[in-house]
Amino acid sequence: MNIKSIKEMGDIKGKKVIVRFDFNVPIQDGKVVDDLRIKKSLQTLSFLRNAGAKTIIISHIEAKDGSTITLEPVADYLKILAPLNFVKDFLNKDIASVAVDAMNNGDVVLFENLRLSKGEKKNDLDFSAYLASFGDMYVNDAFSVSHREHASVVGVPKLLPHYAGFNLIEEIENLNSVANPERPFLFILGGAKFETKMPLIQKFIDKADSIFVGGALMNNFFKEQGLNVGKSLVSEGTFNLVELSKSPKVILPIDVVVKTVDGSSHVKFVQEVSDTDWIVDVGPASVEKLAPVIFGAKLILWNGPMGNYEEGFKGQTLGIAKLIVDSGVNAVLGGGDTTAAVASLGLDGDSDRNTIFVSTGGGAMLEYLLNETLPGIDALK
Repeated sequence: MNIKSIKEMGDIKGKKVIVRFDFNVPIQDGKVVDDLRIKKSLQTLSFLRNAGAKTIIISHIEAKDGSTITLEPVADYLKILAPLNFVKDFLNKDIASVAVDAMNNGDVVLFENLRLSKGEKKNDLDFSAYLASFGDMYVNDAFSVSHREHASVVGVPKLLPHYAGFNLIEEIENLNSVANPERPFLFILGGAKFETKMPLIQKFIDKADSIFVGGALMNNFFKEQGLNVGKSLVSEGTFNLVELSKSPKVILPIDVVVKTVDGSSHVKFVQEVSDTDWIVDVGPASVEKLAPVIFGAKLILWNGPMGNYEEGFKGQTLGIAKLIVDSGVNAVLGGGDTTAAVASLGLDGDSDRNTIFVSTGGGAMLEYLLNETLPGIDALK
């Protein structure tokens, strides 16, 4: 892997360790409503505390509209698990220094949202140096932002001895498993933004035994095949999908759930979609068609929901998640709505029959699968 693990840090008792976690989690009414990323950070946090390090956590958080919000709800959540000091005005050197200097071995400090500084996204050298000034060592355990060339991801490790946290290593190892997969290997791809996911289809058409395309991505296939997609979401441009869809490896839905002008929803075969319909999910017959492929697979890679998850069209996403567990196949899953579906069914983790690894990354997962590295990982090499 060519990066140093957190286990290789040596004696860190009394050392100030800056840890980049990703605590960009959904907040509702001032409370954390999806704690997957927080839970994934706990192994690294516990390791540092037990080793007697002084742990300084840096992270960011955004609202759904992209606006900057406070990490205070995350701090409140974490305080239930471990004592910590939340430093709101961390950009004030005097205030932040007092908090860090007062730390005892095993203590934890959480700085407020990194994106309060414009230097974070700009990967500003001065901001990187400011963050690094509080620590003796740096740990990246934020896989889900490691595709971003931000100060806390690629700037700080240039200035301090640097290591990979447990979750980052686990992400790399599990995603690397698809490079030489057990066969039959099924790739399930959903969501939207066809232009960003088309390269993955092109890459995995050779690696996978089957590729099932759902979500808004299927609309582009239908459109290029000359089928009516009504008012459905499609990505602009053409992607030579007619030839691609002829591949025996590519599995497309045979029915879809559509929303009509009166707000009602109905299941239709793909040939029956009208001008006023909006395709919002894969249909149940398509999931039945996919079931034997799932049960026959040895490894499944899945990114992206099958329908418009945020609008409540979760049926086929949940159905496929349930099939994966029932099949006993090993699986690697990622993407916000995909992981939410798995979590809602309590399906993440090891069972007696299979291992389901739930990635914390959406965009980071896709970029890693495509390039087999990320800027944040390169910064640790």
